Amino acid sequence: MGVRRRTVLPVSRSRYAARAARAGRPSVQVAALVAVLLVLPSLVGCRDDPGEPVRIRIATGSQTAVYHAFGQSLATILNRELPNVRAEVLVTAASVENVRLLNAGEAELGFSQADVLPADPSPDPAVVAIARVYDDLLHLVTTADSPVRTLTDLRGRRVSIGAAGSGTEITVSRLLKVADLDGTRVDRVQLGLDDSVAALRNGEIDAFFFSGGLPVRAVADFVRDNPARIVSLGEWTARLREESREVYVPRDVPRSVYGTDAVTTVANPNYLLVRAELPDDLVRRITELLMERRAELAAAHPAAGRMSPRSAIATAPVPLHPGAMAYYRESKP
Repeated sequence: MGVRRRTVLPVSRSRYAARAARAGRPSVQVAALVAVLLVLPSLVGCRDDPGEPVRIRIATGSQTAVYHAFGQSLATILNRELPNVRAEVLVTAASVENVRLLNAGEAELGFSQADVLPADPSPDPAVVAIARVYDDLLHLVTTADSPVRTLTDLRGRRVSIGAAGSGTEITVSRLLKVADLDGTRVDRVQLGLDDSVAALRNGEIDAFFFSGGLPVRAVADFVRDNPARIVSLGEWTARLREESREVYVPRDVPRSVYGTDAVTTVANPNYLLVRAELPDDLVRRITELLMERRAELAAAHPAAGRMSPRSAIATAPVPLHPGAMAYYRESKP
């Protein structure tokens, strides 16, 4: 004789409890089922919850300089393309401060000139590279009627050498030393880009330095509204290479950039740096977006459009992050 099977229909948690109460005795099976039903929603929530977003703080520079424009565009791309990433931009004094923030764990990505980084990094550095992004050109800006026509004309004059903690300050200090203008031979003030422009416009300084990718918006705005001159510095590049770092190279500032006379100046590479502890998969994806969204980045600033996978890998002496290296190997620059 066959066993008659009874179909059990789904019952709510309250009905299970009521049935047990009517029976007048505890039911181990019912209690266990109620427990499962109570726990199930939390298990489902855990499975579907993506967790806290990954915070990516990008250390940049002045709001009117290239690092900031580049960083803002990169943050927009990361927030759009990486669902579990929350990217934001930090306004800083630029290179030196950016490296400090990265080392202190107060930023995850940051831009820096090559000449402020250690020439001989440690075997296990806390900060490594994602890419060489473009070259910074050192600007020496003065008014059109200024007697400052060469670097040595700065002797005895009041000059902004860049903000404290900036790459500009590092490069200019080395440049003034090789030109025998160190010490008190130049009246130095440390102003950021925007304050330097304002001080020159108001006659509070005779000239200012700034290192940035072409074109620097604040310089372009000043030159558009004021008769101005950019002073040639190219003749000092060889001396800088001999006495300081081999990263320095001569680069031209064509007339088409600012509408001023064409000059040659000192340039050095810029790197996008990253904390070494960031996961390889995340850094690989950031690198991929950096390279494959170059047109969008270039719309924010033309300097970003000069990147390529082939030039991006030239970050010596700073090693590439393994995630970045994985991308470049796959893309075969």
